[in-house]
Parts: sequence; C-alpha cells; structure tokens
Amino acid sequence: MPQKPDITPPEAQDQRVGFALVGIGKLTAEELIPAARTSEHARVAALVSGEADHARGFARALGLTDGDAYAYEQFDELANRDDVQAVYIVLPNSLHREYATRAARMGKHVLCEKPLGVNAEDAQAIVDACKGAGVLLMTAYRCQYTPEHWAARDAVRGGTLGELRLLHSIHAQVEDDPEAWRLKRDLAGGGPLPDVGIYSLNTLRFITGQEPEWVFATQHQPAEDPRFREVEASMSALLGFPGGVSATIQTSYAAHSTGTLRVMGEKGSLLMDPAFPYDGLKLSVSSEDGTHEPAFPEYDQFTLEFDHFARCIRRGDTPWTPGEEGVQDHVIMDALYESARTGQVVRLPAHTNRDAFRGTKPQLSQK
Repeated sequence: MPQKPDITPPEAQDQRVGFALVGIGKLTAEELIPAARTSEHARVAALVSGEADHARGFARALGLTDGDAYAYEQFDELANRDDVQAVYIVLPNSLHREYATRAARMGKHVLCEKPLGVNAEDAQAIVDACKGAGVLLMTAYRCQYTPEHWAARDAVRGGTLGELRLLHSIHAQVEDDPEAWRLKRDLAGGGPLPDVGIYSLNTLRFITGQEPEWVFATQHQPAEDPRFREVEASMSALLGFPGGVSATIQTSYAAHSTGTLRVMGEKGSLLMDPAFPYDGLKLSVSSEDGTHEPAFPEYDQFTLEFDHFARCIRRGDTPWTPGEEGVQDHVIMDALYESARTGQVVRLPAHTNRDAFRGTKPQLSQK
C-alpha cells in the first residue's frame, strides 16, 4: 500500500493560541487577519482599536462577538480573557513600549511589530518588562521566516559563494503625506531607517549571522520639503563586519519603491530582487556551477510568524527573533544616527557568537 503523507491536521479553532490584535490599520486588515485565517496554530480572539465601532465591525466579519472588540482604554480588560494568550502590537512605534509593558503585566505573551521601540533604551525596557513578567516576546521580523531568505542565508553560510566579501541592500519608498505618523520623530523614532531601512539592516545580520563592528552614515534632510521637517529623507550607511566584510545600506522616503539585496563572495553572488515585499520574492544564486533560481511552495509570511510564535508559546521556546534581536537593531540604528550627526565612525560592542540574539529555529513551512 502507498505510504500516507505525514501531514498533521490543523488544530481546532478553540484549541489554537488566541491573539488580540492591537491596532486595526492597513497591515492588520489586509495582512494579519487573512494570515490568521490560514494559520494552523493561532487564531484572532479579540481586536483592539481606537474606535470601538471599527473594532466591532471587524469582529463581526471574523465571526466574533461585539464583546471581543475593545477600545484602547479597555485594553487592560484583556486580563480577564483566558482565551487570549498573546497580543500582536501593530501601533505607531512610540506606543510599543506602553502596550507591550501593559500586556506583560497581564501575563500575555507579546508579538510586536518592528521596530521594537523608538530607540535602544525603549526596546530594552520592553525586553525587561516581558522577562520580569515571565512572558515571551517576539519581534515581528517577517523576512527571517521566509524560505527565500533562508535559502540566501544557506548559500552564504554554506560556502556556495566562497569567502564573503561585499553586501549591499536598498529599501526605499515614497512617503507623500507630510502628516503621516511615520514622519513624526516622537512617534516613529526616525525616518525611513527604522521603517524600511531596518529590513536591509536586519537581513544583512540574519544572512551572515554576524554583527557589525563599526558603522559610518550620512543622511539628507531637505529643509524645503515639508515632509522632512523632523526626520531624514534618505540615509546611506557603511557597516564593517568581522573579517573585513563590508556592507552598504541605502534607504529613503523620497525614492521610487525599491527593495533589493545583493551578496558577493569570492566564487559567486546572490541577488534578491525584490527582497522585502509581502509576496513575490525572487532569489537568484550564481556560483561556479551556474545560476540557479530556486522555486518555493506558496506561503504567507505572516502565517509563518503566527504559527512560529504559537508553537513557542506551547513549548516554552525562545522565539527565533526575540526582543533581544529587536534591541540589537536599535543599538545599530542609534549608532547610525550618531554617525550621521557627528560625521564620525561609531564602533559597536563586539559579539563573537553567530546568531547571538536569536532563539529557536523556525519551521519554514505552513505544513
């Protein structure tokens, strides 16, 4: 008889880890809610919004009740919900610390959108609050959960490209609205760097498994453009990794939408273009054996995140991208802003271990 495939059926809805989604903007509505529907181990149990009617409308569409919808001022009432084991914070960066800390006090595990805070001090406070409360904290770095990015990492770490030499990444988009919260320093912590440039930074660290030893950066903030009264329009950065490996990052809120990653070794190179969208990622690896463009089964990046965190909650595992991973990016970004301000190279603390801030390796499939 043919052997049956080893497929574990999805858990029943009431057996899955219940999440409260905090903040119902475009990302939540268009990506997170659909992703939760295809999750095998997670479900949306509650919604929190600045407008109760808004939350109730989404709750009804999900088959939830009006009692599963909360206004921000009702957030602490989630403490009474045993079926809500975790919160997913999808708010402006300056609110991450407040809501993560409050969630931790309620005994809820925390999945928080990147960046973890507005600076390293802010991010470390979130880590400390979650540790003190004995709850898990995961930074939502979706690009560390895709098979394409893991294939790029494997090519770099497995020697396909030979000795690593150069890395380069661009992530840019046009931000048109001068009143957008992402252009307010107090709300965002910076301009394109902590919003889209962080993907370049975090991915370079992920695929090498190493941390930069020093950084040098310049930024452009046009005085005549009302969008950039408070934050930079563009930043270019040079990062020095161990062994003389050099990396460059460019990010902007005033350039055509672009997201690429290129890695060059002695014997080969790889290109991801596009490298950072929610779908349609494309990887090309060139080596002495020719050029290969691997194909991968369809998946949802946010579903992979949901399921990884749900598994960690069930098993008590440290997430692959814990709070410490988010703090490290802030340490580097703070150094980049210092360099841009002073015009000097800024040296960073040394970390000799690979993947120094990461936890349990994720499962790269939705099955």
